[in-house]
Amino acid sequence: MSSTTIHRINLENPLTDTSSTAQTELPFTFQDVKSAIPAECFAPNVWRSLAYFFADTAIIVGLYAAAVYIDAWWFYPIFWFATGTMFWAFFVVGHDCGHGSFSRLKWLNNLIGHLTHIPILVPYHGWRISHRTHHQNTGNIDTDESWYPVTETQYKEMDWLGKLIRFDALLLAYPLYLFKRSPARPTASHFMPNNDLFRESETQDIITSTSLWLAMVGFLGYLGFTYGFLFLFKFYIVPYLIFVVWLDLVTYLHHTEADIPWYRGKDWYFLKGALSTIDRDYGIFNDIHHNIGTHVAHHIFIGIPHYHLKTATGAIKPVLGKYYRVSNVPIWKAFFTSQKECIFVPDSGTGVYYQSAKD
Repeated sequence: MSSTTIHRINLENPLTDTSSTAQTELPFTFQDVKSAIPAECFAPNVWRSLAYFFADTAIIVGLYAAAVYIDAWWFYPIFWFATGTMFWAFFVVGHDCGHGSFSRLKWLNNLIGHLTHIPILVPYHGWRISHRTHHQNTGNIDTDESWYPVTETQYKEMDWLGKLIRFDALLLAYPLYLFKRSPARPTASHFMPNNDLFRESETQDIITSTSLWLAMVGFLGYLGFTYGFLFLFKFYIVPYLIFVVWLDLVTYLHHTEADIPWYRGKDWYFLKGALSTIDRDYGIFNDIHHNIGTHVAHHIFIGIPHYHLKTATGAIKPVLGKYYRVSNVPIWKAFFTSQKECIFVPDSGTGVYYQSAKD
């Protein structure tokens, strides 16, 4: 168990965790931001949410049908990229389930969450809970859960393999994260309940998702054994790897930019930390992956369904002013720039920014 205190916050009312001293640092309050958003943005429409789930399912099924029917090598690159992209869209639907913004029905959120996550080898409850920790601690160097910065000393102490995974092979890092967690945190598996990622009361949830994940792995093993590795490679492995690249790319860019501040100790609180993210434009993919790049509003209000995020963002921009971050830099340019410039943060201080290894 880590000695660092993980912040457990009621995300429906984050003000319960703010400090009165820190509150004066922003020229607006959580309630100011919330009041600017139309009330209907906070209400999920279960039929609309289900429509996105069934539409994504139909597209994925259609892509598989086309691949089987055409069965030509010239088509497979198209199939791989399109299917991997739709796997990512599927994940985003499950992401709403994990936040309770898919519907107000817990059983339905869990059902759709598993249906969207298990086929792409994500243990739904394990991910849901660790992702909750990320949202409760966003922008906190010591307690954030994903894509937080390492300190300069931690960077210098990392071995070559750690640096390779964190800074060079980061677009394929997600499967390893599920088994091992991120650097500078106690090792913990998303598949095992007995670690500091989870509460004891969540044990059964972890066992359920892990069991379903193992069943999916067994099914894939059966397909490979029955139809051969090439079959599995063509119809699952490559689309899965493209999904992993999408997941790592988008989540990395949510929180990695040279002008995003990171905080420590009492200087951090929920609203200020939630603003340590950035909106990005993915062009034609915005609608395909359900506007997950519209991320600032999502971090402040996890209960807003993805289809209301653009409206909510337009409403809060005048309130946030200079504290709202958005980038229209082409995605791959933004990625390579951040990969080069955003390496570590200073060992001490708060309100600090990424530095490059050459600084």
